[in-house]
Formats: sequence, C-alpha cells, structure tokens
Amino acid sequence: MAGTLTLTHFLSLGAILFALSVIGIFLNRRNLIVLLMAIELMLLAVNMNFIAFSYYLGDMAGQVFVFFILTVSAAESAIGLAILVVLFRNRASINVQELDTLKG
Repeated sequence: MAGTLTLTHFLSLGAILFALSVIGIFLNRRNLIVLLMAIELMLLAVNMNFIAFSYYLGDMAGQVFVFFILTVSAAESAIGLAILVVLFRNRASINVQELDTLKG
C-alpha cells in the first residue's frame, strides 16, 4: 500500500530533525535560548527513533526509556531556564560570548 509508513520513514524524519538541531547549534552560537531549543530538538529526534524501533520490534522497553528521557529533559529545561533568568537579571544579556567568564 502507498499509504503505510515504514521504519525507514520514521528514521529518516528523526535523522532530519537531528541534523536540523546540529545545524542550529553550529549556526547560532550567540543566543542561549536557541541553543537550548536545539538541544531539546535533538533529544526529541532521538526519542522518535526509540519509539519507532520499539514499535516495529514489538518491545516496550524503548517506549519506557523515552519516558525517562522526557523526564530528564523537562528537568534540564526548567533548570536551564532558571539559570538563564538569573544570568539575564545579573548581566542584562543572554549573549553566549558575554557569558564566558565564571566568577565564584
């Protein structure tokens, strides 16, 4: 049938999303919010591959693993945005080149 989706379709979409996130990281090294979004997109591309393999192999382990990845990803996003808000309040900028010094 022409309307069925195969494993190759899902893996290709995951590879495209992963490549877009890598391109986003390399092209934009100034804005910290865009960098965090690119990292999240990368994690979602990996999750799509886990779910596709889990579905086509008939094993639930990949889908359970995705729940753990999403939990860690949500915590990472919350902590990253909290750090970003503190940095913006202290420096009035989210430019990555201006945030290169670490002072205790």
